[in-house]
Amino acid sequence: MSDSKLAGQFFDAAIGLLQRVRDEEAASIEAAGTLIADTVADGGRLFAFGAGHSSLAAQDLVYRAGSLALMNLLSVPGAVGVDVMPATLGSALERVDGLASAVLGASPARSGDLLVVISLSGRNALPVEMAMSARALGLRVIGVTSVVYASETASRHASGTYLKDHCDVVLDSKIAIGDAELSLDTIPAPFASASTVVTSALLQSVMATAAGVLADRGLEPPLLRSGNVDGGLEWNDRVFEEYGDRIFYWQR
Repeated sequence: MSDSKLAGQFFDAAIGLLQRVRDEEAASIEAAGTLIADTVADGGRLFAFGAGHSSLAAQDLVYRAGSLALMNLLSVPGAVGVDVMPATLGSALERVDGLASAVLGASPARSGDLLVVISLSGRNALPVEMAMSARALGLRVIGVTSVVYASETASRHASGTYLKDHCDVVLDSKIAIGDAELSLDTIPAPFASASTVVTSALLQSVMATAAGVLADRGLEPPLLRSGNVDGGLEWNDRVFEEYGDRIFYWQR
């Protein structure tokens, strides 16, 4: 099989997943976008969390042109990505009980805010506890996960529950267990992951919905512009000044 044919198969698989989430998750996307708009309109702050590669989709929402300026990254030291040594440390931290509660308690998050929790499997202690603790503090929680994991894998949280069990809204990415879309007789392991593509698209659709809901209510969505277009930096400075008390990655 040619390399180009494999590339085409991956694109087909990714497009198929995007079509599924567009059609099957439409109601949940609308609910999540409305929940974010409600939080913004009510003076709340927005946070996003993901461990390991799930953090990529969280980071894609923060300080991003075309996205809401109020979205802040809630990071757990060592669990954000593969920038620690060894890289396997991040995976190990996802299974540590009590870590999420400690991080959330030390963060600026408070009742009335909203937290997006991203975890492909939704089975590890860290994302489950993060969602549980956030709701206990009075935050609303949007979970992004592949729901099929809850029926075919065992939870790693003491409660036996999954991320999906502790959310106000759940967005199902439809990613198959193992997160590999392709296989080949001459390659012993499945390959070509699509979770980042699909999860990021899901969340950007939610952000688009939130912006539209705010506009429908006569409120200007606090959006950032690209710093690489004329006037973009000045626009962003205005947004930072206006919403500075709800943005924690920027300091006046």
